[in-house]
Amino acid sequence: MLLVPQKSDSGIARTSGWGGPAVEYVIDAAQRSVLYWDTMRQRGNSFREKADTVTHVLEFASELVLDGRELDRPVNYGLVRIIPPKTVVIDPNLRPFVVIDPRAGHGPGIGGFKADSEIGVALKAGHSCYFVGFLPDPVPGQTIEDVARAEAIFLERVIALHPDANGKPCVIGNCQAGWAVMILAAMRPDLFGPIIIAGSPLSYWAGVHGKNPMRYSGGLLGGSWLTALTSDLGNGKFDGAWLVQNFENLNPANALWSKQYKLYSKVDSEASRYLEFERWWGGHVKLNAEEIQFIVDELFVGNNLAAGRVTSSDGSAIDLRNVRSPTVVFCSWGDNITPPQQALGWILDLYRDVDEIRAYGQTIVYTMHETAGHLGIFVSADVARKQYGEFSNNIDLIDVLPPGLYEAVFEPRTDGARSQDLLSGDWIMRCEERTLDDIRALGGNDAEDERRFAAAAKVSEINLALYRTFLQPYVRAMVSPPVSELIDKLHPLRLPYETVSDDNPLMAPVHAMAEEVRKNRAPVAPDNPFIALQESASRQIVTALDAWRDMRDAMSESLFLTVYGSPLLQAALGLDPADTRRQRLSGTNPLYNELANARIADIRAKIGKGGVREAAVRALIYIAMPRAAIDERAFQAIRRLRTRHLDGKGSPLPEVTTLSLAEFKTLVREQFFMLVFDQKAAVAAIPGLLSENLDIRRKVFELVRELLEAPTEITGEVANRLKEAAVWFGVDPERAMEPKVLPPSTVA
Repeated sequence: MLLVPQKSDSGIARTSGWGGPAVEYVIDAAQRSVLYWDTMRQRGNSFREKADTVTHVLEFASELVLDGRELDRPVNYGLVRIIPPKTVVIDPNLRPFVVIDPRAGHGPGIGGFKADSEIGVALKAGHSCYFVGFLPDPVPGQTIEDVARAEAIFLERVIALHPDANGKPCVIGNCQAGWAVMILAAMRPDLFGPIIIAGSPLSYWAGVHGKNPMRYSGGLLGGSWLTALTSDLGNGKFDGAWLVQNFENLNPANALWSKQYKLYSKVDSEASRYLEFERWWGGHVKLNAEEIQFIVDELFVGNNLAAGRVTSSDGSAIDLRNVRSPTVVFCSWGDNITPPQQALGWILDLYRDVDEIRAYGQTIVYTMHETAGHLGIFVSADVARKQYGEFSNNIDLIDVLPPGLYEAVFEPRTDGARSQDLLSGDWIMRCEERTLDDIRALGGNDAEDERRFAAAAKVSEINLALYRTFLQPYVRAMVSPPVSELIDKLHPLRLPYETVSDDNPLMAPVHAMAEEVRKNRAPVAPDNPFIALQESASRQIVTALDAWRDMRDAMSESLFLTVYGSPLLQAALGLDPADTRRQRLSGTNPLYNELANARIADIRAKIGKGGVREAAVRALIYIAMPRAAIDERAFQAIRRLRTRHLDGKGSPLPEVTTLSLAEFKTLVREQFFMLVFDQKAAVAAIPGLLSENLDIRRKVFELVRELLEAPTEITGEVANRLKEAAVWFGVDPERAMEPKVLPPSTVA
């Protein structure tokens, strides 16, 4: 009877008489409890159904293109083509997008979890989309390198399927997939267009004191021997549920209380969202022992990737400086799994300054969200519409950026924004030049911290060797397949799924009770005083759990810093306690120096060669340099040159309009490097590259000014340089800022 309250016309439960609010709250709480447990029952059923099927959480329909199990070196990965919704129009001339999800304990599909997702916004922008997912169990014997080579085959197939695309595929690597993509891009740079790595750690020791506790875990557990033990208990496979538990341990308030309380307190509206998320969060997958051992030893404990100490099976070193594609790094201050220091610290490990980045021909763009958590980087609809939406709309701009280091800045589009016709989204993206000092300002390790983590890595090597010598043979002998399966089922994250389902007889009446509650549901009024008490109690629980977390993290950090900061321990491990050097990739390869010098000489030799298009692009770059930023509107204006030419309206630069995107990128980079290597000579040569026809010169000048005006007014040093350039183009410097430098009748 308590489950069937009287309802007012508004649907809110109301009870007359003294004690009415208390009765209303008790009835509502009882109803919510029944609905809560019914939701948990549905979660358990979904978990058990997934145990026997291949599942993902992709929102979009797809078709299989390549099955990795059929390759010469089989892997449990596959390439699928996303079938666009009927309302989406795909442009075959646009480069395709390939989204690779992380295999870090969860199932695949988070990159296309909903309509507003990485895949969703790329489709909306007209790009064909592909997705690289995986099965729950690895192929026996597969390694991380096997997976990388399989993904190379996937990209080769995507490229072959889009012969008319204006560039190589844009590849998005989420979390664990981000560093895997960077490894492959260093091995096979020819396969990639722009790369977007989201929430991906590449500098594993980096962080700041008082935060980022996860980086201490390896040292506090004695290194990777525990990884080997866990794999042996899994009969040669590592259970991804342990990785998920590590993530949950970072925020016990959410894992132990907030997530479940939110469902209970808002069960009428929250159940479907909760089940949707849990379908992914509880989709635990496995890795081979060799795979997880490589990840922990080489990356998280050893920090060997950015240091150039990771090698392929043929003995060649993986050097991230070999990546030739523009790399977009997306991280967040709210991410306690991959903080900005871990996402960006590799740049400091690889390069001394921005000039060295340019010398390697690399373009690195980073952007930092203020609040998004680790999962929010992938699943937030707001993030998808803003950051990923702008990346999708402006991926060609990113591709042609001159080499260097940039920060992508997003401004809201307003009715008063300049050049509205050149904007396609709700935000305006601008890439502003940065230096390595901007990365250092984010905080990070000093030399003393580096020695501590190096000591932890040495201890890990010793403990792993001891485990393999003295314990591993006995563990493997005792763990048979049935024992391994039992250990999996008893995992603390699996038990709640296994026990709260229809297989449990105690849950049998819950479904019927829930149906009865839904028929008679009348939630308590929001102003009920007991609701306020409930919320207050919840906040106190969260505060207590947060305080416990902070105390635990502080103690963990203090213990790590004390133990591994011991000069005696460091000396015993072969480290110099007085060493003040940061770990970074050793000097430039002599062969590379030789090739770079030859490239510089070749570019210098071309300074006086070319024609109108070289002169126009060089002049545009030179004049715009003081802005130290590139706005999407300027690039969109350049793209329209081709349309103007094809429409027969004429263009002063027909040679530019017929260039492919790759050729235009080469042109921009060559002219940029000329100005970097010898600005004085490059500028002095511009007049000699222009046509002798004064009318054409002036048309080109108007075009350059039009491109400069697209994002903002021409002022300051840019205006001064424009007046300087006016002389080269046969224009009176005093008239350089006027709307037209030629009578209307003479301008095509």
